[in-house]
Amino acid sequence: MFSAFRRAATELTIFHHPSSPPSQKALNLLRSAVSGPFPPDKPSSPPLDYKLEVVESPPTRDQLRTIVDFVSPVGKQNSAISASSLFLSAHPSTPTGSETPQSVSAIHDLGTKNPNALKWPIVVDWNAGQASIGDVEGVKNMLETLRKRRDGELPKDDNADQPKGWFS
Repeated sequence: MFSAFRRAATELTIFHHPSSPPSQKALNLLRSAVSGPFPPDKPSSPPLDYKLEVVESPPTRDQLRTIVDFVSPVGKQNSAISASSLFLSAHPSTPTGSETPQSVSAIHDLGTKNPNALKWPIVVDWNAGQASIGDVEGVKNMLETLRKRRDGELPKDDNADQPKGWFS
């Protein structure tokens, strides 16, 4: 009877770098989707309902590990994706070759010292276990999934009120 009270609100976090154009574009998309009609080309549509957290620093080591799990779950064909290929940008200041950090801790340390070395934005839906790294299209896909859930176009998930990832 009161199961609706248990349902966790969708939480999206954008790890944002203000000087990154893709990060700026993603932040604008996320803000407009929660404050105006979504999709924007349908003015009669309501906004999406989620809590947006904007963080202007790299994710913590634990958050990076969780994001790696979201992007390449165990048992999937792409599980061999390295953390460095996920998070490191092609910026000239990013170490290459044998100097490329391989561990999540080393990537975190590099991102803290040199934010340009990371791909921005990093957007995470903690409840659904989804993440988009350095890709505005991935953010659009996340928003479209939220729209489909709102509009009843996705099948009901019996565990929808159970968070995934490091919340569980």
